[in-house]
Amino acid sequence: MMRVGTLVRGARDPKSAARRRSWAAAAWVLVLVWMAVATPGCGGPRSAADRAARAQRLIEAGNDAYRQGDYRLAVRRYAAAAVERRDDPAAYYGLGMALGKLGRDEEARAAYQRARDLAQAAGAGAPPPRHP
Repeated sequence: MMRVGTLVRGARDPKSAARRRSWAAAAWVLVLVWMAVATPGCGGPRSAADRAARAQRLIEAGNDAYRQGDYRLAVRRYAAAAVERRDDPAAYYGLGMALGKLGRDEEARAAYQRARDLAQAAGAGAPPPRHP
């Protein structure tokens, strides 16, 4: 006779729980990117200056959350800034910092790499992104 505990053994495994959380986070990021690509102009037309200003406000909100130790909120703010302005290395740099604090190292490395790539594409003489 099979015991109930053997049927749900994998549910208690911390590694499988961590994998599920990692997949959920990756899916969340993909949804954000898809929304940015699939729904341009949603909410009315906005100029590039409006998008840049909104992205900057989101980065500043992410910086505030990061300084206060609310790394989950910081991740959301930086990700929203990256959706708003996909070529802003500061958004990806902050995202990497906050993800690193949450122990999501692979995602943090990817965000750092994206920030580095964007900064290099913007010009070799560009200053590094500001972060708390």
